[in-house]
Amino acid sequence: MITKELEVLNRAGIHARPASEIAKTASSFSSDIFFEKENMKINAKSIMGVITLGATYRTKILCTCSGPDEEEAMKAIADLFLRRFEQ
Repeated sequence: MITKELEVLNRAGIHARPASEIAKTASSFSSDIFFEKENMKINAKSIMGVITLGATYRTKILCTCSGPDEEEAMKAIADLFLRRFEQ
């Protein structure tokens, strides 16, 4: 299991399009990927779950990846956050 704190660098925060990109990226891995913010824990493979985090600009989110491809999954998710959810 790998855990890393990620920061939302996109000024618009995580809305529908970034949530879709996150879920699509997360779903491409077999590992379980969860986001935690305050007292909420959601599955990163769920678009609605990601949106319900209500993550705005500069929000810090704890990402946990657990499974056979956890390192690759964490790198892909972290890169997505660094690129401000752009391809």
